[in-house]
Amino acid sequence: MEDTAFYGDVSAIDKVYAGLPVVSSPEDDETPLPPARGVAWRVAADIDGEVNSDDFATRFERLLRRVDPARIQAIVVGMWAEFDGSSAEVVSLLAEAADRLPALRSIFLGAIPQEENEISWIEQSDITPLLTAFPQLERLDVRGGNGVSLAPLRHESLRVLRFETGGLPVEVPRAVLDCDLPALRHLDLWLGSDNYGCTVTVTDLGPLLSGERLPALTHLGLENSEFQDDIALAVAHAPIVARLESLSLALGALSDEGAAALLSGQPLTHLKRLDLRHHFLSPTMAAKVESTFGGTGVDLKLGDRCRSYGNDSRRYITVSE
Repeated sequence: MEDTAFYGDVSAIDKVYAGLPVVSSPEDDETPLPPARGVAWRVAADIDGEVNSDDFATRFERLLRRVDPARIQAIVVGMWAEFDGSSAEVVSLLAEAADRLPALRSIFLGAIPQEENEISWIEQSDITPLLTAFPQLERLDVRGGNGVSLAPLRHESLRVLRFETGGLPVEVPRAVLDCDLPALRHLDLWLGSDNYGCTVTVTDLGPLLSGERLPALTHLGLENSEFQDDIALAVAHAPIVARLESLSLALGALSDEGAAALLSGQPLTHLKRLDLRHHFLSPTMAAKVESTFGGTGVDLKLGDRCRSYGNDSRRYITVSE
């Protein structure tokens, strides 16, 4: 898993995705292209306002025509419309093309960089048709929390599920837990701010932290949260932690209170990786965290303390608006 899957990069995803180099879909019918297999194809509408600009459907259909669609392994979906259009049409286009994409294993829905659209402005939709249409899909990343929804289903192949949002609706984690996902190993939830749509509470995370669902899960990311301390307190005693290999509480407003809860709770030295980057720990607490995990084999990602601005001592998260 590339490092951006653990840390808050809301870029265009134009270098690497799902372990594959990213190549943009063709803008014409003449440009030489690499073989369909072995790359992640980035498809985005041309919204620069030119007369001959392509919409998403045109770009997508050209890709399927120019390369062998049966060998496409990964698709990165960028901008699909200007500002207020939802991803519903994109989801439909992908689902309708499923029989032409038998090798597709990874989809990033909404890899839209900040300079094109703030994460809180991205309009998502029901992602259920993607999982229904692609029973062999192994990875699904979704950026943007507005309008995103998921219906309960069984999917036997999905191994990685990630939601990058500036504000996550509670219906999303509830829906994930209502699904039967026996192969899911990696789950990331960027919770965000209540100012931008987060309605999740620590109580809502209880069924997830109990470990009664998602039997194959080995990585859990509860990230980018304004109540990161409360999450740390819950995680410190959560049954699911004992079977995790990797835990991320990064991107949020973690303070000494949350770090102390982690250190005084159940042992975490069985973890291969612990990510606490973007934190507000005092130098004393940061040193204590580093000392606790030093020499244990845990790959601790701590980084520097986040800066306050002027006289403002409020803590902040990585991604909200």
